[in-house]
Amino acid sequence: MGAEYVVGPMAADHAEQVLAIYRSGIDEGDATFETAAPTWEAFDAGRLPGHRFVALDGTRVLGWVAASAVSDRCVYAGVVEHSVYVHPEARGRGVAGALLRALIESTEAAGIWTVQSGVFPENAASLALHERAGFRVIGRRERVGRHHGRWRDTLLLERRSRIVG
Repeated sequence: MGAEYVVGPMAADHAEQVLAIYRSGIDEGDATFETAAPTWEAFDAGRLPGHRFVALDGTRVLGWVAASAVSDRCVYAGVVEHSVYVHPEARGRGVAGALLRALIESTEAAGIWTVQSGVFPENAASLALHERAGFRVIGRRERVGRHHGRWRDTLLLERRSRIVG
């Protein structure tokens, strides 16, 4: 059975749906420390243009992935942090895996050797997804931030390119 969606570059036309999916992940409570979605302008400014994608079913955005630089220091030019979110109704269709594959292809083509992410330990689905995509847990940041009045840990995940570096 083939995919019922296509993965392509994220554009401003997708803004409303991308931010709605982000808000949904925020509301679920185990996706991010954020408590509100940013404006499109802030979202757009904080993500690398060549490394953000959407999964589309026609014109409907099913999910998105985007990467940000971890530092402006030149030694970290090949390291990015990413986020991946899928609409609740589109889960279980391979959308997140397809989005991660697109991100990995674009980052490797650009000479990026490390893609990382911080994931709450309670987010079992995200941890399993990342493991399938070749990420590994490289550490636990204990009580790294407060979220809804309680301290939360994150697991630092990393995928090192096999072809860059």
